[in-house]
Amino acid sequence: MSKNTDTALSQLPVAVIGSGPVGLAAAAHLLERGLDPVIFEAGSSPAAAVSAWGHVRLFSPWQYDVDAAARRLLAGTGWQEPDAQSLPTGNELVEEYLRPLAAQPAISSALRLNSEVLAVTREGLDKTRTGGRESTPFLLRVRDASGNVADHRVRAVIDASGTWNAPNPLGQAGLPAAGEAEAYAAGFITAPLPDVLGRERDLFAGRHVLVVGAGHSAANTLLALGELAELESATRISWAIRSSSPAGVYGGGDLDGLPARGALGTRLRALVEAGRIELHTSFRITGFKTSDSLTVVGSTPAGERQLNVDLLVPATGFRPNLDMLREVRLDLDSVVEAPRQLGPLIDPEFHSCGTVEPHGARLLAHPEKDFYIVGMKSYGRAPTFLMATGYEQVRSIAAALAGDREAADKVELVLPETGVCSTDLGGSCCDAPAAEDAALEQASCCGTAPEPEPGPEEAQSSCCGTPEPAFLGIPTGLAHGRSAREEN
Repeated sequence: MSKNTDTALSQLPVAVIGSGPVGLAAAAHLLERGLDPVIFEAGSSPAAAVSAWGHVRLFSPWQYDVDAAARRLLAGTGWQEPDAQSLPTGNELVEEYLRPLAAQPAISSALRLNSEVLAVTREGLDKTRTGGRESTPFLLRVRDASGNVADHRVRAVIDASGTWNAPNPLGQAGLPAAGEAEAYAAGFITAPLPDVLGRERDLFAGRHVLVVGAGHSAANTLLALGELAELESATRISWAIRSSSPAGVYGGGDLDGLPARGALGTRLRALVEAGRIELHTSFRITGFKTSDSLTVVGSTPAGERQLNVDLLVPATGFRPNLDMLREVRLDLDSVVEAPRQLGPLIDPEFHSCGTVEPHGARLLAHPEKDFYIVGMKSYGRAPTFLMATGYEQVRSIAAALAGDREAADKVELVLPETGVCSTDLGGSCCDAPAAEDAALEQASCCGTAPEPEPGPEEAQSSCCGTPEPAFLGIPTGLAHGRSAREEN
């Protein structure tokens, strides 16, 4: 690489894809390092994915939800940091932290709203070309709200786009069930984490609703429907899970390390035992039929069974969408779809949030120099992500991009000792599920994909906190950042 080429490349900004908690933290750390970020947000407002589940409350208190560099950037601006021990909703996370952060001049001037990244590549080079690759700028193809497409040259890329827009299919074995696309198109299947008691109340009142999934998002939606049924007696609630028992969802109740989370399981159990929620266990969806209502066809130990409902709420989590990265040289673990070096450290069959080692730029690196995936998306299908983990990821990456390898490699993360990885309502996300109950649905604990995602066949709620849940940024009903899995 010539000196002139190196200088030209270094003058370009660093692209951050996504303006959720981890994306904005990345921008703050880049600014501290003297690097210029340019932030591409597909939504019309900062942290749009978090706003989509804004009615959901996190399990983690404010003290774990604010990034250190972001706090320093906000200091002296008149920003009032929320009470460290209170639990914010997604909307409060946005209004009291993320929106003020995005409004800081250094970040607002770099933020491009309504800007969907369609592809990432190297200027003039597809992924098969090697010569001069590391000295060539990245090229991001971006579409704006009017449908116009433009290419942007950058020196490095941090993908913090989360998993919120890539929900897991409802069918078994990680595949959509027959008729699933048609059921979505006909409006019988809702978005994840609907606001049952708020803006979407009229959609659910007096109707027969089926919730599919066994993580935090499913529990929260079921509890909200239970409250609605108290006021609208014609409302009928069904719940389908792939496992043979809901015990893992009920959790430890009063013994749970996080009281707000333990209360979910206790209240849910009471509704089921009182007959106000009709529970269907060992139910694997094989197909959908649409007419005036939705017929859900499932395989059970007793044979095929059909449920006729008005609406279905999918609570089966999310998975990473890698389509825009087809021209980037990635090295992904074949099981969890995380960076290869990170994959074995987060595999949910062997690790929980509490046993995942702190990690940074070195473990997140790909063959494509200066390209990183962070946040919920960096964990692929693993349910063990924590929002605080994402903050440490981007701190290390910013140091690496600034040439401070010592700081980049000095990865440290101090997590709370209690309840850090118990995200499936009392059960630890580190506990390996029985093979037949493998979680596939991931509930984000990080706020980027506030929900969880399916594993081999289902999904187990994450411990993170966009949407993605655990103690450090886990929605009480989710799993953008919004990344975590939920068992279906």
